[in-house]
Amino acid sequence: MARIVIADDGIRFDGRTPETSPLGGAESAVVSLAEALAARGHAVRVVNNCAAPLLHNGVNWSPISAGFPDSADLYIANRGDKLLRAMPGAGRTAFWVHNPAGYLLKWRYLWKLWRVRPPIVFVGDYHRGTYPAWAPDGGRVVIPLGLPESFRRAEPAAAPPPPRAIFTSNPLRGLDWLLDLWRDRIHPAVPTAELHVFSGAATYGSAGEAKAEAMRAVLEKAKLLHPLGVILRQPVRKAILIEELRSSRVFLYRGDVNETFCYAVAEAQALGVPCVVKDIGSMRERVVDGETGYVCADTPDGDSAFAQRAVELLGGNDADWRAMQARALDLQRRWGWDEAAERWEALMGRPE
Repeated sequence: MARIVIADDGIRFDGRTPETSPLGGAESAVVSLAEALAARGHAVRVVNNCAAPLLHNGVNWSPISAGFPDSADLYIANRGDKLLRAMPGAGRTAFWVHNPAGYLLKWRYLWKLWRVRPPIVFVGDYHRGTYPAWAPDGGRVVIPLGLPESFRRAEPAAAPPPPRAIFTSNPLRGLDWLLDLWRDRIHPAVPTAELHVFSGAATYGSAGEAKAEAMRAVLEKAKLLHPLGVILRQPVRKAILIEELRSSRVFLYRGDVNETFCYAVAEAQALGVPCVVKDIGSMRERVVDGETGYVCADTPDGDSAFAQRAVELLGGNDADWRAMQARALDLQRRWGWDEAAERWEALMGRPE
């Protein structure tokens, strides 16, 4: 059994948060990894901005204001530069990043990375490519985020759903573009189709509040398109989201250069929902083009292809839809948090 500490100095959350309210991808990853490591027999503590100490699902949570343990076998600093030197007594320090790595090129990160030389853990190949070769590190490791068991084990739709599309990401990540495409090309071709938008600022905590006005403008546009089948919904907790995805025929998402993993698409794929995306960011790592959905070029012609693929999946034949559902279920449920936790253990010198 190893002693493992994970630290995060972002928004307030703890192990109970995913059970009661929406939570962003990086925060959800902290909860899931901590619980997976605990389930594998390790003593796991998360030090973050939680409101109070908590023992939940085998993980000890403690406020960052209460300080850090003196030592650990593995210390995982999540995102923040101030965390990098917080546990000098740890046997191994790793730096876990989630956003494109350009922000690490600021001096306040660089000198600490030079000094500590931690292995930097990226969530995918696209993500690793955002960190230049000359920049400091103690090794570069790719460990994809795991999918929660609730998605991997959920029953998929037993029959092709009606022509209903779904969007569950940040409204500033391509929703404005998608709404235009829906209004001009997709809905006119499938007039009975609906686009359910589960999006808002609440999922992103204080970061969402800072961009709330920009988000609100896009969401107001979605409201205005209600006569064209656009239905604006609030973000929901995961148990409800699973049911909403099961009721959806296609997941539509443009992609974003800041999307290094994209839980929204990964969750849809794990439920067997075909996805139409563009070849931006990590989308090609989430969708197998022509098998579990479509990856369209990031060009004006790609916009036309995106609309056409969306129309085909919304109003096409059920046999094609079933084939994509089956392929997604076969390919996209293979990697969970237990598999990811095993890779993290390798950072303590254990063989992969």
